[in-house]
Amino acid sequence: MARIDAADLLPNDRVRQMALDGEMTQIHRGNAHADPGDTFEIDGTTFEVTDVDERTLGDVTDEDARAEGSEDLEAYRERMQRAHDGFEWNEDATAVRHRFEPRE
Repeated sequence: MARIDAADLLPNDRVRQMALDGEMTQIHRGNAHADPGDTFEIDGTTFEVTDVDERTLGDVTDEDARAEGSEDLEAYRERMQRAHDGFEWNEDATAVRHRFEPRE
């Protein structure tokens, strides 16, 4: 277990604010950026990474999209395409899901 910088896992102020507001409880990244038990802080609130697992984009569901702050899977796909130049949704591409929650 390590203390990590929130910016290492949550790449911009917008997603960090979404986590702080409870609108985001997980994020998919191209590689692992944390391990279960790692903690990070946003504006005085400590979060703990509860789960890290590799999956394919084809495994991502509407529930996952909502946990990442999107209305549904289609909105999530569109957000990824806007956020990443040249991004193409490939059902077989791997991604690492990081789940986290505020720690009391």
